[in-house]
Amino acid sequence: MATSNSTDFEPNVTEFVEEAFERCGLELRTGYDLVSAKRSINLMLAEWANRGLNQWTIGEGTQTVTKDTLNYTLDSNVIDILDCSIRRTDGSVTTDLSMTRLSRSEYLNIPVKSTTGRPTQFFLDKQNSPVLKIWPAPENSTDIIVFNKLVRMDDADTALNTMDMPFRFYPCFVAGLAYYMSVKKAPEKSGMLKQMYEEEFERASSTDEDRASFRIRPYIN
Repeated sequence: MATSNSTDFEPNVTEFVEEAFERCGLELRTGYDLVSAKRSINLMLAEWANRGLNQWTIGEGTQTVTKDTLNYTLDSNVIDILDCSIRRTDGSVTTDLSMTRLSRSEYLNIPVKSTTGRPTQFFLDKQNSPVLKIWPAPENSTDIIVFNKLVRMDDADTALNTMDMPFRFYPCFVAGLAYYMSVKKAPEKSGMLKQMYEEEFERASSTDEDRASFRIRPYIN
């Protein structure tokens, strides 16, 4: 028999909701059912952000520095900065130099924040609109901060939208939505559906990890 030669399976929000309702032993019947499910989807996506890295939500960002300016407000959809470098161009040579991450208390305890030079350290102040704080204060207005940022997934919004995720997360997504809906509409199934959700999330997240080699070398003085 011939295969379909098709790899474009991409359910929209309504189809995910219908599948989740069926797992709860229910049917999607009213407009409010859909509104309730979309609200649960968006809350679940916030939970996913708290669980850790989703590789497809990582992007590269840049910020040109301004001389003597320590603070740079980022887009409100930025959840975290994973790593950061300062990019400096000298003639035709461009060099990226890594920056060290500081905690809030470490940044606070820098004694002279007005010191100028090439920025070597950064701290992300996670406000509603996150603020990237760097030190020392830039000595020019030409260096560029380059960073890997973790950003929010797109909301569900309309019923015909597709979701902002790779296909390998579809089973996890629908299992999670079924659990969220069961809490409201079929609590007797919540225990079983929560277990399925956690198992699906573990499988999906394990495929979403960075596969680069990691080596540890002891320091010998």
